[in-house]
Amino acid sequence: MRAYHLDKRSTGGIALNERSEPKPGPTEILVRVHAASLNKRDLFILAGTSPLPAKPGVVPLSDGAGEVVATGDAVTRFNVGDRVTGCYFPRWCDGRVQRDLGDQLGCTLDGMLTQVALLDEQWVVPVPDHLTWEEATTLTCAGVTAWNALVGSQPVTAGETVLTLGTGGVSLFAIQFAKLFGCRVISLTSSDAKFDKLRALDADHVLNYATTPEWGQAVRELTGGEGVDRVIETFGPETIEQSMRASALHGQVVLLITRGAKKASIEIAGGTWASSLTTIRRVFVGSRASFEAMNRAIATARLRPIIDAVFGFEEASAAFHYFMQGKVFGKVVVKGTPG
Repeated sequence: MRAYHLDKRSTGGIALNERSEPKPGPTEILVRVHAASLNKRDLFILAGTSPLPAKPGVVPLSDGAGEVVATGDAVTRFNVGDRVTGCYFPRWCDGRVQRDLGDQLGCTLDGMLTQVALLDEQWVVPVPDHLTWEEATTLTCAGVTAWNALVGSQPVTAGETVLTLGTGGVSLFAIQFAKLFGCRVISLTSSDAKFDKLRALDADHVLNYATTPEWGQAVRELTGGEGVDRVIETFGPETIEQSMRASALHGQVVLLITRGAKKASIEIAGGTWASSLTTIRRVFVGSRASFEAMNRAIATARLRPIIDAVFGFEEASAAFHYFMQGKVFGKVVVKGTPG
């Protein structure tokens, strides 16, 4: 079998190598990966700026979907032929995350950019039947992150207003879920070409943050001066103050990522902070139970993830390069190989 590995000596930072196909232990399953997808975190790992150091030579990517082709003798959750996808934090099953549950696929554990993945049966979930392999592989990181940003400890409710930033996977999932919950959505983009695409996803208003740098005030004006109930903050830390200005008195800014640096500081002007009771909440993907809850909602609504581009297995380096340009509308996917 063939698998990609992190390799600083290789062009693009990953190398395709041959390795022996593993055999499942008692509680393990063997998954033939049909598709994998990229997240911003994967770029941080490739650049060596991820806060969690990657295992040397690790197989990259947390997100991948495939078919179970073999099971260990003690496996009870899955059968050969089942369609599954891995969990970002494979050891985090439910409840609040703890420090000893921090292992991540594609970082401290081998990930999904491989023809065949060996996973414990507790590390995966079934995927909704109506999704293609390419769609199914988008859920693990971006989907679960957007889900928890909206439902989390204080779920949004119908009639509330959600603000999304940009057109990456998390932001587009957030639009889809927010509309599913009956929320009003305001979306920001720097590309006029993406306005119609965002409106097609049912965003109620779209603003160009490049031409409206004080977009916090513009968002407030769109809400009659009230502000939004939830900001899905994917641009931080530079944009936190604008997000605060856009928020309602008791709003919530859900801080998802910082733009690549190991060290990042958040600066908010005293007047902005003093005039608001907005909460800043940190979210980092979610548990297996959250993943399963999200998948039930996706299956019921027949929701389909948004895919920007699909690359062949041999084109994984090109997929990384394309994703690095930061101009995507949705997810970038690498297809598996037949077999």
